[in-house]
Amino acid sequence: MNRFTFTATPLQGLMLIQRHPIGDQRGYLERLFCSDELAALLAGRAVAQINHTLTAKQGTVRGLHFQHPPHAETKLVTCLKGEVFDVAVDLRRGSPTFLHWHGERLSADNHRTLVVPEGFAHGFQALTDDCELLYLHTTAYRADAEAALNALDPRLTIDWPLPIIERSARDQAHPWLDDGFLGLDS
Repeated sequence: MNRFTFTATPLQGLMLIQRHPIGDQRGYLERLFCSDELAALLAGRAVAQINHTLTAKQGTVRGLHFQHPPHAETKLVTCLKGEVFDVAVDLRRGSPTFLHWHGERLSADNHRTLVVPEGFAHGFQALTDDCELLYLHTTAYRADAEAALNALDPRLTIDWPLPIIERSARDQAHPWLDDGFLGLDS
């Protein structure tokens, strides 16, 4: 039995995985990751780091984070508890969808994972209290490679579903894009 169904989004390389739990009267078993089945999406890279986050308040926005090459990463983002509006922004220089964004609702109930490839910024808004996310990264975090976009940047015009009630001081301080931002090299 195939445990995953893959759906392309309007942004090339950004994929949605529908997981297929197997259940009975006791509950269910769900595969979150399989290197064999996800090898094509990971382009031969292994998972190097796994992170788990808790976002306490509905309406909170985190992100939009990315790492510069050569430390760019692919992320597999899964919601384990609650529901989030998960957003990826295409930062690839020369891409026909440069600075376009795409959002998906991820929840514990809908069994979806968003695959955010290298060259994208990532963030989310908690749609419920106490949201827990699991991130699988193909590259370990490097502080010297980290960067971010401001989630409220008017050039991006992200349509956050709820009023934003909280962002970290660090995320609020990220500058808006200017004409000098040409994107990321592959």
